[in-house]
Amino acid sequence: MLEKDRIIEQLRRSVYADAWHGPSVLETLKGISEEQAAARPVPGAHTIWEIVLHITVWIEQVHGRLRGDNTKRDLPPDQDWPTQPNRPDKTTWHALLDHLRRAHEAFAAEIARLDDDRLEKPILDGMSSVYVSLHGVIQHNLYHAGQIAILRKAL
Repeated sequence: MLEKDRIIEQLRRSVYADAWHGPSVLETLKGISEEQAAARPVPGAHTIWEIVLHITVWIEQVHGRLRGDNTKRDLPPDQDWPTQPNRPDKTTWHALLDHLRRAHEAFAAEIARLDDDRLEKPILDGMSSVYVSLHGVIQHNLYHAGQIAILRKAL
């Protein structure tokens, strides 16, 4: 098995299921309503909705870097942590979850096209390697899955 295939598998586990540590992002989100996702049970903390937006942004961010998009180098705070809609509704919530899935699938497809020798090269000049960046997305997904689990309990 190629290293990129192992990375894709770990990425899949972080989003869909079978993560070693416990629930994946989507397992943690299962059954969360739009009202729950938009709620702020911990004052000053991000909502579940905001975290899902943020996870999706970073999957797309690193995907863009992988494609060589230099505009994906830095994000202003409002793009790093987009705000949820003022009136969250079921359709918009389900569209966000679908967007997360599509972003993951497109990212995994891009990784599948890589040559393994690219993994040790910088993702963009002056940045970490592709290998470190891809594992960073996986770690980021799981970190925020934990935050979602805590927020879910606080609801």
